[in-house]
Amino acid sequence: MTPESSVRPQRGGRPARGLLLRWPGLPRLAHGRRGAVLLAGLALCAAAWSAGSEPSPSDPPWLVETRKEIVARRFDAALGVLKGANAAESAEWNNLMGYALRSRTPPDLATAESHYKRALEIEPRHRSALEYYGELMLMKKDLNGALAMQARLEKACFFGCEELRDLRQAIARYKAAGGK
Repeated sequence: MTPESSVRPQRGGRPARGLLLRWPGLPRLAHGRRGAVLLAGLALCAAAWSAGSEPSPSDPPWLVETRKEIVARRFDAALGVLKGANAAESAEWNNLMGYALRSRTPPDLATAESHYKRALEIEPRHRSALEYYGELMLMKKDLNGALAMQARLEKACFFGCEELRDLRQAIARYKAAGGK
């Protein structure tokens, strides 16, 4: 997990799966070569739309500043910004609290876990929280817990996503290292 990938914003709106499955003309277009090309193009567009990683002009200042601190690996500074914002009803705030807490030295895994749980209560399909909670499970040597987060992430990332690939890689490394 690189610090740059830890600052993916969550976008609002429906997931890509809902976008495609609710299009009434889809069954007619799915036939033939042109339909296959069209569907592939739509899938790529939907995946790009749902996984946007650029900051939004509507991002609150605390979110922009926290991301900067995390990219610079200044986790205590990121925690200071987050505590100052006190946006406890935000899934992204809880996700970033969990990330900063588990990434600092020494990590605070128990408090980080409580923030990931809260983020997922607020937004059950929050991809970053699912990935990072799975990674925290591996830090706690709980492979079954990490696999459960992977299964949830597979449902949240119908067309695949960076978070799912990262968690799969972390689980593969964990297994290759013999659970260490």
